[in-house]
Amino acid sequence: MFGSLDISTSGLIAQRQRLDVITANMVNMNTTHDAQGNYAPFRRRIAVFAPGDPSSGSEQGVHLREIQLDQSPFRKVYDPGNPDADPDGYIEMPNIDSAVEMVNALDASRAYEANITAVEATKSMMQSALRLLA
Repeated sequence: MFGSLDISTSGLIAQRQRLDVITANMVNMNTTHDAQGNYAPFRRRIAVFAPGDPSSGSEQGVHLREIQLDQSPFRKVYDPGNPDADPDGYIEMPNIDSAVEMVNALDASRAYEANITAVEATKSMMQSALRLLA
């Protein structure tokens, strides 16, 4: 029964990390320069999960395997007065769509809630089992 708690906990951690990635995407959807001030549009990040939980050595559960960069093209915005504009007057903006990020955030939030529900159900079953034993 403790295994099911570990599985749900790994799911909670993974979805929290996914929400962190989505939040970073939303925050940087208009970022066109890196920390050094160089023109480098922010590239969308994608959380990639894998089975198992390396922190506990278990093959059950889930963990964040890596954060990949989305290789889709940047958005082109016409802004001829911008010093970063190309000869045609376009600048590249991050490849982030707020609607997609909001749907992903909602999905991660619902998955987080589902894991909390599973934890609560497991706790209830454990309490019932202890009452039967007492």
